[in-house]
Amino acid sequence: MILTASDGTIFYSQFLTVLVIFVFVLAITYWTTKWISGYQKGKAFNTNLEVVESFRLANNKYIQIIRVGQKYLAVAIGKDSVTMLTEVPEDQLVFSDDGSKEQYSFKELFEKVQKKSFLEKEDDRNKSE
Repeated sequence: MILTASDGTIFYSQFLTVLVIFVFVLAITYWTTKWISGYQKGKAFNTNLEVVESFRLANNKYIQIIRVGQKYLAVAIGKDSVTMLTEVPEDQLVFSDDGSKEQYSFKELFEKVQKKSFLEKEDDRNKSE
């Protein structure tokens, strides 16, 4: 079958139509996701509840210190249950200044991983000799 100029034109117009529809659907998906995340963030914002710290005991078991109003509570969280352990006096808690662990740039982390990998390879070579 020989393609004529009209067949080629139809093919390209169909391709462009599908491409435009695809980009349109992607744009709608992007904006919908942004709108939903903003909506959920607005609903989740609460000044009376805050997870201060969390410690993982096992796969589905955690101990968390949460702030409820002006009180701090220690709770145990399992797969199907949440149990209050005790109220923790605020003066017994240690708060970090920056609110998180050490922050590294990607470059620093990458160099750290490379150095660790290099040292492990050197140790393996020394052990094999």
